[in-house]
Amino acid sequence: MTTIAADAAATVAKSFPGHPLSPATMTIFGAGGDLTKRLIVPALYNLVRAGKLPDDFAIVGVDHNDLTTEEWCRSLAEMMQAFTRAGGGERHGDAIDQQAWSWLIHRMHYMRGDFMQPETFSQLKKLLIDQRGRQNDAGNVLFYLAVADRFFGPIIEQLGRAGLARQSENAWRRVIVEKPFGHDLASAEALNAQILKVLSEDQIYRIDHFLGKETVQNILVLRFANGIFEPLWTRDHVDHVQITAAETVGVEHRGRFYEKTGALRDMVPNHLFQLLAMIAMEPPISFDADAVRAKKTELFQAIHPISPADAVRGQYGAGVVLGKKVRDYRHEPDVAPDSSTETYVALKLGIDNWRWAGVPFYLRTGKSLCARNTEIAVQFRQAPYALFRDTPVDRLPANILTLRIQPDEGLSLSFSAKRPGAEIKIDGVDMDFAYRDYFEPLASVGYETLIYDCLIGDATLFQRADTVEAAWCAVQGLLEAWARTPADDFPNYAAGSAGPAAADRLLARDGHAWLPIATGHPHARRTA
Repeated sequence: MTTIAADAAATVAKSFPGHPLSPATMTIFGAGGDLTKRLIVPALYNLVRAGKLPDDFAIVGVDHNDLTTEEWCRSLAEMMQAFTRAGGGERHGDAIDQQAWSWLIHRMHYMRGDFMQPETFSQLKKLLIDQRGRQNDAGNVLFYLAVADRFFGPIIEQLGRAGLARQSENAWRRVIVEKPFGHDLASAEALNAQILKVLSEDQIYRIDHFLGKETVQNILVLRFANGIFEPLWTRDHVDHVQITAAETVGVEHRGRFYEKTGALRDMVPNHLFQLLAMIAMEPPISFDADAVRAKKTELFQAIHPISPADAVRGQYGAGVVLGKKVRDYRHEPDVAPDSSTETYVALKLGIDNWRWAGVPFYLRTGKSLCARNTEIAVQFRQAPYALFRDTPVDRLPANILTLRIQPDEGLSLSFSAKRPGAEIKIDGVDMDFAYRDYFEPLASVGYETLIYDCLIGDATLFQRADTVEAAWCAVQGLLEAWARTPADDFPNYAAGSAGPAAADRLLARDGHAWLPIATGHPHARRTA
């Protein structure tokens, strides 16, 4: 590969193992879409800067827009200027590394085509073969379906009919499928059946960008590489677990999509369940892809069916978020004025296995909340109080291990300490680890590791068919119950708040309370 931005590459390359990549072509369906511009192409750009793409690498973009290759690349460059990552930060307007960008765009080709027409795929096959310069051999191809979910099945069927899904000893074919993978259990099962008629399971990479985040992957290292944590990771020591994915953004211009989806479908069986799996799965026998994914599937299968009594739904009303006035959800574009779609979900889960029997897991996610924060908090059981019965201590501070996913990646441990003085007075204190204090920041949009893993054939961070279906099965009963009985109290939380009061009552009945939704840093939490 041409030497590019050696100083930046030296830093970024540390995050990727030294697997040699074979020549490949990445074909992006939905090349003109928002996902391609905001995440896929910036991730490829960062991989170029890291020196992690082979010199014999090409990108073919396919979409219905009537563009030339030059016009496509120009539109990508305009978006890249706003989303360039430098040192891991989100610094809008940073200059693009022109050498890296030039390397990438000189390997790009745009092709106009209708995803539903066979001619598109015969034309694509010819283009892939011509690019490789070999007779009837398109080489290794990664197909990325950055399209609406209604196209997943038809595109894969067309790939099969055109012979583009067929592998050989010398050439692999892999397909990345974005979410949503189905809208309920029946549709997920139907989609799996449809695509598995064309592809083998090892060719399918069902992507969840949450698993591209460094802190999410670090959960496995935290649990299984540290002897101080794993012995405590059981019902004997853990009181309860809270998983939060709070957003300050509303639905913005996605009303048409969100009206059919809602917070439960959009976040729980995928993003939140992936965090749940990382924190609660049994130890795999190795980090082999199937070993890890088998343990995730087992965990999802062990989730108790969720009762409506253990679930809260909410919809935001008008309010103020980060100092800016926000209108209520029902007045967002393309939203029905009497919409019963939830923008907030809180759940209490039980896991029916030996490790977690009796330990409640509380999950919550919502839009237009008071802060942007994704974290997992593991609260340990209270120490015996007998030793302090004759002291002024009225209650012991909770021992909580908090894993911060975003925006302030790291972890903290809350525990009790004696205040200075003659009397025994106990207060809660924190030990904190922040990634930025120990490691050089990396340029990342969250997709770099996932795309790289697809190119080397490592499916560890991707979902299998049975994993997807087990996750949908866990929420299917609740989806049906909510469909039968629309909410009659929407909107029930103000934009800029922490969510509906019913979510607080969900935990209060067990004697628990949500941790404040703060920026994630312990100091911010104490002052929230």
